[in-house]
Amino acid sequence: MDLILGETQTTLIGADVLENLVIIVLVVSLIGSALEVRRVMTRQKRLEQQVKVASGAFANLLEEHFESWRLTPSEGDVALLALKGFSIAEMASVRKTAEGTVKAQCNAIYRKAGVSGRTQLLSLFIDELLYGALDEQKEKAVPVAETQS
Repeated sequence: MDLILGETQTTLIGADVLENLVIIVLVVSLIGSALEVRRVMTRQKRLEQQVKVASGAFANLLEEHFESWRLTPSEGDVALLALKGFSIAEMASVRKTAEGTVKAQCNAIYRKAGVSGRTQLLSLFIDELLYGALDEQKEKAVPVAETQS
């Protein structure tokens, strides 16, 4: 009988040790998970801040170039809509103007920016945001004095 009780006590002690090890492993895993969640949340917050900065940088970049190209307020509006991907008809509808007017404004924008179309206009801004390389395009842009003659 003592042999049976001894084995039972040993089994119970072994089970207690195993349970304690499982608890320790679970607590360590919980701490590790909490640290990982904290790291991910910190990274997400940093990325959100970077997106805000990039949005502001893009808006500033647009404004600077629109000013340097001396776009009229209407041309600036049309350029922004074009960069957003609006069609000529959609731009005309939003601005409550004729499609011919929007086409003429687009042509003036492209001429002042020194590009041949909407795709090049967009890539001009993307290149500058990614690489800061707009110097060559600025040199190609037609000066306003020449466009008014």
